[in-house]
Amino acid sequence: MYLYASKVAPAVLILAGAVGLGGCATKSYVREQIAPVSQRVDTLEARLQETDGTAKAALAEAQAASGQLQTSGQRLDQLNGRVDSVEQRLQAQESRGKRPRN
Repeated sequence: MYLYASKVAPAVLILAGAVGLGGCATKSYVREQIAPVSQRVDTLEARLQETDGTAKAALAEAQAASGQLQTSGQRLDQLNGRVDSVEQRLQAQESRGKRPRN
């Protein structure tokens, strides 16, 4: 019996110590531990919202620039057509001017 008690006693002491030392964390301790993490998350959320706003503004500007570019491209195409027409008329006049006169 003494041999059994000498083997069981340390196991009971270790188990009791683990249960006693493990304990539950208090709400204030948990809040204290989570506060720095919560602050970092809040900071990152604010930065993310700022970045999101910047990205949306950049997208709006890019879309506006794209529209202006498309309009400019259309105007350039019209001008190219007019220039081609003027060049054709000049070439026609030059070719008429080079003919010998009777």
